[in-house]
Amino acid sequence: MEALRASYGCSSDSDTDDSPSPESPPAKEAEKVDPLPPPPLSLISPPNSLAGMFDQSTTTGQPSRVRSFPHVEGNYALHVYIPANIIAPQRPQIALLLKRVASLVPDLFVVDADVPLGALCKDEWKLQQVALGQEFHISLGRTVPIRVHQIDSVVTMLRQKLQSHKRFWIDFSKWEVFVNDDSTRTFLSLEVTKRGLSEIMKQIKLVNEVYRLHDLPEFYKDPRPHISLVWASGDISESLKKVVVNEEINGSMSVRGLPEKCFLTSKFSGIECKIGKKSYKICKLPDK
Repeated sequence: MEALRASYGCSSDSDTDDSPSPESPPAKEAEKVDPLPPPPLSLISPPNSLAGMFDQSTTTGQPSRVRSFPHVEGNYALHVYIPANIIAPQRPQIALLLKRVASLVPDLFVVDADVPLGALCKDEWKLQQVALGQEFHISLGRTVPIRVHQIDSVVTMLRQKLQSHKRFWIDFSKWEVFVNDDSTRTFLSLEVTKRGLSEIMKQIKLVNEVYRLHDLPEFYKDPRPHISLVWASGDISESLKKVVVNEEINGSMSVRGLPEKCFLTSKFSGIECKIGKKSYKICKLPDK
């Protein structure tokens, strides 16, 4: 096991985008008028974007993440998280697992890219780049709405409480199935149960303190830090859990070259929060 790195200072790097953008208000329904078809993805996505890799017919019109609160003019969605990435050497064997799961469970989609997992499984390069090459998130707090006047205070307090951290390893040592609060989405995820768990739990506690001071709902009573890889519409947790259990028994869900019962490992490199469409660096450790 690589020794934990020495303490690094955290910086408040310049934020992306100029200002947060509130969610667009829902479109008004027109009476007795057929809606126009959506524009081709090539018109709204850059040529090299993930969406540009697929025909429009292969994408789903449903996002993987559904907010549990209604849109209110002047509110911004707040999400605090640890960015996590799957390095290239770890992707091939996880890709094999996803192929196996896709063959047993239909109608699975890649998180955030929202394209069918089955379609990606036909092309190894796309499977590794789209399903596993993106940035994943370990949530440190609930996604909640905040008012514009709360933004500066929330960001400042998060930076104050989370500014000092050492680099540490995060082991994702358990495949788990999660269902969102209103049972509209089921997720296949990798959970942190060993190395890195205590550090993340401390960070969640600090984020809860900031939420509490702003009268925001705190995180779940018993947090289970994880990253989600694929999702399905509705609650299919029972059938997906059966596949996970059977595959673990068969040994096909292990990844060679990692510690025993560890399917993925990642280095903690910082904390970010997204408010509306603007991202803020809360704490970032230098690459080393």
